[in-house]
Amino acid sequence: MVRNLNHDTFLVIRYVKRRLTVLIDIDGKQEWRDCIDVPGVRLPRGYYFGTSSVTGDLSDNHDIISLKLYQLTVERTPEEERRDKEVYLPVVDNLKLPGMEAPLEPMSGLALFLIVFFSLVAIVFAIVIGVIVYNKWQEQSRKHFY
Repeated sequence: MVRNLNHDTFLVIRYVKRRLTVLIDIDGKQEWRDCIDVPGVRLPRGYYFGTSSVTGDLSDNHDIISLKLYQLTVERTPEEERRDKEVYLPVVDNLKLPGMEAPLEPMSGLALFLIVFFSLVAIVFAIVIGVIVYNKWQEQSRKHFY
């Protein structure tokens, strides 16, 4: 969406009271659109934000023209202050990660029976094909004319 445009594109990243919000302006109209809004983000203190325009092996050219950082003064309760000091790794509350869904139900008896049955049929079929191929190979190897 941001390739080959004749105007600059802008991105705003806000982190206020454990809420991470990303806004974009890719139309060049100075109108911000929501990109992502994630509540419950807890970032540790004492780290730095960094940016990079490196795109790896792609041939895109991204220039970071400016970077403006502001530290907002937000009043916090002693409880919030204590909670924020205990964060050592970035964490998102109630985030469902891919592959971390609820455990699957165990298979029913019928499903298990059908899986075992068709597996045995496939094994028997493979053995029969193997025997037929072996017998044909034996016949071919016996037919030598000297």
